[in-house]
Amino acid sequence: MTSDHATTSMAGDHAVDIDKHVRIYITVFVALMVLTIVTVTVSRFHLPVPIAVTVALIVATIKGSLVACYFMHLISEKKLIYAVLGLTGAFFLVLLALPVITVHDGFWIH
Repeated sequence: MTSDHATTSMAGDHAVDIDKHVRIYITVFVALMVLTIVTVTVSRFHLPVPIAVTVALIVATIKGSLVACYFMHLISEKKLIYAVLGLTGAFFLVLLALPVITVHDGFWIH
């Protein structure tokens, strides 16, 4: 009798856990749709290019973070994943800065 009760309890806990995850996925989906609407709405305002690009990059960063954290399950990963992500970001920033440094130096100007 206790094994039946334990099985029923575990099944109930499992269903509650699934409901929680489905609710999170739906919330993230709605957030992504709202951010898509924000992107389209901002594009209709005909803002100056630097402001439009800044807003678009902010919205894209938020959307990318939502997808990576929830749909790719990175929000519950260990610290090693974050260290690798940080190292990748650092290399990306160095690669972005490299042309600025060489042009500022005048190395390529003849």
